[in-house]
Amino acid sequence: MAAAVDPTIAAVGPRVKALREAMDLSLRDLAERSGVSAPMLSQVERGETSPTLQIASRIASGLELRLSQLLRLDEEGMVSVVRSGEGRRGGAGGHAYEVLTPPLPGLRAEVTRHTLKAGAVTGGPGDPPRHEPGARETAVVEQGALTLHVDGAEHALHSGDCVTFDADLPHHFANHSEEEAVLLAIVSAGLRRS
Repeated sequence: MAAAVDPTIAAVGPRVKALREAMDLSLRDLAERSGVSAPMLSQVERGETSPTLQIASRIASGLELRLSQLLRLDEEGMVSVVRSGEGRRGGAGGHAYEVLTPPLPGLRAEVTRHTLKAGAVTGGPGDPPRHEPGARETAVVEQGALTLHVDGAEHALHSGDCVTFDADLPHHFANHSEEEAVLLAIVSAGLRRS
């Protein structure tokens, strides 16, 4: 007699795929991050196999989640909270960022906080990949002064200024001042026809 499969584990495939895609990860990327082979991940995503708890735990870790988050055991309704300082982090060369929104399936906007030391710019190694076609970005300067370089034009921004632009155009923020600058950015995916 075959063992009964936990329906919570069996339904994880589409969620893994949506979370992986929300993080702009290929199957190979997630395989490297989780230690689970790409063919196994593909079978899980397609619902051809149900992962063991150990495999599911490794997949969750590769997605920067706890197992309970991957399986939605600790979600209450449609509320997902990312606590201060617990967002996904990255950056290099004087630019640090933290993704403040959770990697939820179907989430069409992402909020990030960027800290740029004097002389630092966004768009370097360790930064998020370029935005998808049709994406729009709204950014608020929380502290300091920055220059937005977008599609060959420059826009001076100061604390409290808010800017919205087509994020699929070549762009970066530069801190030309001697003070640290902080920027809150909201990227909405695919809202504009390309």
